[in-house]
Amino acid sequence: MFTSRLDNSNSFPHPLSPEKEKEYIDKYRATGDLTARDTLIKYNLRLVAYIAKKYTNYPDQDELISVGTYGLIKAITSYSPDKNTQLATYASKCIENEILMAMRSYKKRQSNVSIYEPIGTDKDGNEMMLIDLLSVDEDSVYNKMECELLRDSLKKIIKKYLNAREQSIVNKRFGFENGVIMTQQEVANILEISRSYVSRIEKTALIKLKNAIKKENLQL
Repeated sequence: MFTSRLDNSNSFPHPLSPEKEKEYIDKYRATGDLTARDTLIKYNLRLVAYIAKKYTNYPDQDELISVGTYGLIKAITSYSPDKNTQLATYASKCIENEILMAMRSYKKRQSNVSIYEPIGTDKDGNEMMLIDLLSVDEDSVYNKMECELLRDSLKKIIKKYLNAREQSIVNKRFGFENGVIMTQQEVANILEISRSYVSRIEKTALIKLKNAIKKENLQL
C-alpha cells in the first residue's frame, strides 16, 4: 500500500507543514484515527526513500523501501510529542534501525537453506527433504493418520519457533491456513510488502524450521 520504487521517490509528496503534521499527530494519538495515521505515513515516505538511497550496496532497493516503511509505521504509532523531538527526527532513527537490521540479516544469509535440502531420513531409511515435510499430502507414502500427525507436529514447531510474520508467510506459502498454497507474489499482495521481502523472510523462516526440526527430533 505504501511501498514504491526508489527511482520514483520524487513522486512522493512533500512533507506536511508543521501545523498540519501536528494536527494529524494529535488526532491519531487522541482517537486512533487510521486515516490520520495513514496520512502521516504517506507524507513521510520521501524520508524513507532518502534514507534507503544511502544503502546502495543492498541488492534489492525496493525491499529497503518496504523495510524502511515498516520502521516509519512503527515510529508514527509510537511517537509522542513528549519525546521533545520532531517526528521526522524520531522516524529517521526508526527507519534507519529497521534498514540496518535488514542489512545485518543480509550479510548473515550465507547459508540460505533450500526446500530441496536433505534434513534426515524417514522410518524406512529414505532421504527426506524439507519440501517433503512442508508439502505433505494425503496421497503420499504416508497414510492419512500419519500425514495428519506429521502436519500437526510441524504446525506446533512453526508456532513455537517462528515469529508472527514468519508464521503468516510459511502458513500461506505451504497451505497450512486453508489448504491453499500461495505464490510469493500472492502473499506479498496480501501483506502489502514486496515479493523479495517475502522471499527473504521465507528463507530465514526455513532456516529456523530446519534447525527446529533437528532440535525437536521430529520423527519423519
